[in-house]
Amino acid sequence: MEGIGLGLRQAFVAELMTTGRRVDWLEITPENWMFQGGKRAYELAACAERWPIVPHSVSLSIGGIDPLDGAFLDGIERTLKQFDPPFWSDHLCYSSIAGRPLHDLLPLPFTNESIDNTARRVAEVKRRLGTPLLLENATYYSHMPGCTMDEAEFIARTLAAADCGLLLDVNNVYVNSINHRFDARAFLDRLPMERVAQIHVAGHTLIEGTIIDTHIGPVIDEVWSLYRHALARAGRMIPTLVEWDAEIPPLDKVLDEVDRARAHAEAALAGKRTL
Repeated sequence: MEGIGLGLRQAFVAELMTTGRRVDWLEITPENWMFQGGKRAYELAACAERWPIVPHSVSLSIGGIDPLDGAFLDGIERTLKQFDPPFWSDHLCYSSIAGRPLHDLLPLPFTNESIDNTARRVAEVKRRLGTPLLLENATYYSHMPGCTMDEAEFIARTLAAADCGLLLDVNNVYVNSINHRFDARAFLDRLPMERVAQIHVAGHTLIEGTIIDTHIGPVIDEVWSLYRHALARAGRMIPTLVEWDAEIPPLDKVLDEVDRARAHAEAALAGKRTL
């Protein structure tokens, strides 16, 4: 899987299937597709004939304490067999309590105990599914009590303990850096770039002094700058996804962001500081 991808959304799937503009691959939220039949299943199958498909789920709760959801993993297993992606991904967070989905991605305490728990659960997932799992750095709006390290150290140590890859969400780094007042570039410099197998870029929304990770585009210049910094530090092209999940405009405007991502990637790898 190479180049610049797009998050597949129902709002534009029919139009996407007929576009002549360049998209290199598609990312799906499998919970929105894997239990669907009829027209939706047909559309997804038609997209898969044209583009590689990679799943990015929101329900794994890899850092939680509930048992892993067997029915959910069964669905993921079917999705992986259908599309044969090089990896799939979810978030470094927890998203259920006592078997109840929270419909949110909540932060873990940045502790050794959380690292050990997450690593055990990643090992269980890998044994069951086989396909490599990436963990995404998530946004958070408050710190869990008891933290003994900062987020960058927590991410790096978790990836090492779990021996898994990172889905680096550059927008999430920016959002957290503003909300929690840290240097975003210094944060990126502390991450193990050799483990980054995919990147997300997206928009966000400022609400009463707090930035919310809404995935409403377009991507702002500061996030593009961080994206170029990440690629330059990695020294290689990393498959990159444009997320636009709310207030979705006509498809051509979304695809303009895909083109913009490609231009920024080319500039970063050519050593240019600006476009």
